Amino acid sequence: MTNVSLVTMFFLMGLPRAPALDVPLLGLFLVIYVLTVVGNLLILLVITVDSHLHTPMYYFLTNLSFIDMWFSTVTVPKMLMTLASPGGRAISFHSCVAQLYSFHFLGSTECFLYTVMSYDRYLAISHPLRYTSMMSGRTCALLATSTWLSGSLHSAVQTTLTFRLPYCGPNQIQHYFCDAPPILKLACADTSMNEMVIFVNIGVVASGCFLLIVLSYVSIIWSILKIRTSEGRHRAFQTCASHCIVVLCFFGPGLFIYLRPGSRDAVDGVVAVFYTVLTPLLNPVVYTLRNKEVKRALLKVRSQSVFTQRK
Repeated sequence: MTNVSLVTMFFLMGLPRAPALDVPLLGLFLVIYVLTVVGNLLILLVITVDSHLHTPMYYFLTNLSFIDMWFSTVTVPKMLMTLASPGGRAISFHSCVAQLYSFHFLGSTECFLYTVMSYDRYLAISHPLRYTSMMSGRTCALLATSTWLSGSLHSAVQTTLTFRLPYCGPNQIQHYFCDAPPILKLACADTSMNEMVIFVNIGVVASGCFLLIVLSYVSIIWSILKIRTSEGRHRAFQTCASHCIVVLCFFGPGLFIYLRPGSRDAVDGVVAVFYTVLTPLLNPVVYTLRNKEVKRALLKVRSQSVFTQRK
């Protein structure tokens, strides 16, 4: 990556808010962040410990929990620093590059992973007899690895396109983390080509993944309607409901920010909170509160820890 940037430090302006809200927002987002990390760590622990959860669906869920834990860590701690003190707004040029790369790497990997998870649910419901052979351990590992490699490549393109431009003047980023749209506004060069390529790049990935997920669920619903018993249909719908909820909460705000003409700093900052702060928390909540197997495994782990302490 080459650039002739004269800027060595950026300043994140944070969320648009009244100064009086700094302390309440700091407390709120700190609690959400702690719950997000603890919740996702619990899911990782439970799935690892309980052999009954060593299935393709929970294998992909461990990947999702791992991503969410770090996806939140990439943005939220720095946002807390901007709320805590004015000095916390500063971020070095290279740290900004690293944050943007990590954000898009984890975000696009999660995007691909949601697509794989929808395909997994399609096979489980539409082809139950062949599901075990079609989703073998090797296939699961190959699909998971592909999502991580694709996310890495996608993010490398985004980061290179953004920071190959010169930055020699304004250094105040109207956002609470380093993202391509607000950073491109500070470049000392024409960014129209970069914006178009980034728009197409994100558009193809996000829209393509979302379309594949929709097609998977259309096929799933068609298969569910063929199930004769109402109990069977209810169980099948319940299996997919959790995935649908988190998919909508992740893709909705992302598509709104990146795939609409123009950009409004205040609106983008508020909307970004949904998929950078709330969605990583939503995953452990949805997958535990709506999933009997995970709740059962959690209770089992808890009872085992209590028994160990008593001994």
